[in-house]
Amino acid sequence: MDDAERVGVLVSNVGQARQEQPLKRILGWDDITREVDTLIRELRDDYDVMLVITRGGMIPACIISEKLDIRNILVAAVQLYTGIGTTLDDPNFLQFPHDTLLAGKSVLIVDDVWDSGRTAVAVRERVRIAGGNPVLAVLHYKPRASRFPDDRPDHYAEVTEDWLVYPWDEER
Repeated sequence: MDDAERVGVLVSNVGQARQEQPLKRILGWDDITREVDTLIRELRDDYDVMLVITRGGMIPACIISEKLDIRNILVAAVQLYTGIGTTLDDPNFLQFPHDTLLAGKSVLIVDDVWDSGRTAVAVRERVRIAGGNPVLAVLHYKPRASRFPDDRPDHYAEVTEDWLVYPWDEER
């Protein structure tokens, strides 16, 4: 079993989260700026590398990288959602940095939201397997939607259960 398969098993074996109808909240650019500023206050300024989870983490990561002057930026292209409320069984890694780029490094992982947590946990585990020291930061953390009740992001700007529509989302 390779690393990606081990991560898939880890993510698949977690229990189902409680399902409820969330409030739909449409976020604007001012909201994102405020959330990033809140998150920045919790983060160190000496990470060796930033690992951005596509696609939702790209814009927050860009803003964070500017504010923390992080220039070594890598991408984890991961697909989980296939539509609104529909997902794959396991996160699909379309692209992930080679282990040598992560080994022995302090890696700031950035995404927009920890919803089920499946993508974030899978990426963090791949960084650990590669020998990196992952620190996970998201704008929004949804603990009731999480499939990992004993886990959470290292840093987050807001706890919410709302259905979030980001400025960069197609559906506005």
